[in-house]
Amino acid sequence: MPRRMISNMLDGRTLVTTGKETTVRAACRLMTEKRIGALLVVENGRICGIFTERDALNKILSTGLDPDSTILSQVMAHDPQTIGADKPLAYALYMMAEGGFRHVPVVDRDGAPVGMVSARDALGQDMIDLEREMKHLEELEASIGY
Repeated sequence: MPRRMISNMLDGRTLVTTGKETTVRAACRLMTEKRIGALLVVENGRICGIFTERDALNKILSTGLDPDSTILSQVMAHDPQTIGADKPLAYALYMMAEGGFRHVPVVDRDGAPVGMVSARDALGQDMIDLEREMKHLEELEASIGY
């Protein structure tokens, strides 16, 4: 896998955050609107938690909690592991595999949130590479008459 750097992957992305007093329904609406699978929960400029689609399913829907009265601080993962933007994506993927999660918050040198990487980020580039290879193989086959 090429050494894609996290900082390059974050270029052009907007960081989406919310507060710990946000209701689950409002958080889910925000994730739907922004087409993201996880939200960073920030307090005083620092990450205090992360709320994911998996949390909505496993901690809200399957348990019968009310998404209108449940706030994120009750169901988010507190103090998630983070990674620096100066690291290769492979480091984040290793963290995800070891920790059993699919999103890693990215922080700057001072610990302030700057973005998020996901397992999908790696898959996205792999899919592009696979499509390119498939097209190349089709062109080769066409040129030799298969």
